[in-house]
Amino acid sequence: MSFLEQMNSKIVPRDQIADFKKKLEGKTIVFTNGCFDILHPGHVTYLARARDLGDCLWVGVNTDASIRRLKGETRPVNSCADRMAVLSALASVDFLTSFEEDTPIELLHVIRPQIHSKGGDYVVETLPEYTFLKEIGSKIEILPFVEGKSTTNILEKAKSLS
Repeated sequence: MSFLEQMNSKIVPRDQIADFKKKLEGKTIVFTNGCFDILHPGHVTYLARARDLGDCLWVGVNTDASIRRLKGETRPVNSCADRMAVLSALASVDFLTSFEEDTPIELLHVIRPQIHSKGGDYVVETLPEYTFLKEIGSKIEILPFVEGKSTTNILEKAKSLS
């Protein structure tokens, strides 16, 4: 299988999630989400740790419009298609689906993971998706934050160099 075929096989359009989920019956689905605007060692470490929590890792990726609403007009740096292409190259990522909303709640209604993973800069009870995840019995795992590794830090450093 070529890289392009492999990449495309990991990207699951929203309207095909139900079909993919049938193939995963009996498997533990771990879900995480984010912008992943400039992929860095913190992201790679976090995604590998999240993948180790179950049988497959499904990543929800904020669309460009969603990121602009969340982070401001100067973001994203990389398009959603580019971010998904880079993420699909990681062995730790099994499936990717983009979402337009500011939170992954609607996507979680369809995927219904057994485990929802977030980075150490989050607090379980303050997650917008907390109530829904609790209702469906999903376990929420907060993984350690990789200190000093963030897109914001990278962008600040880049600004100081110019």
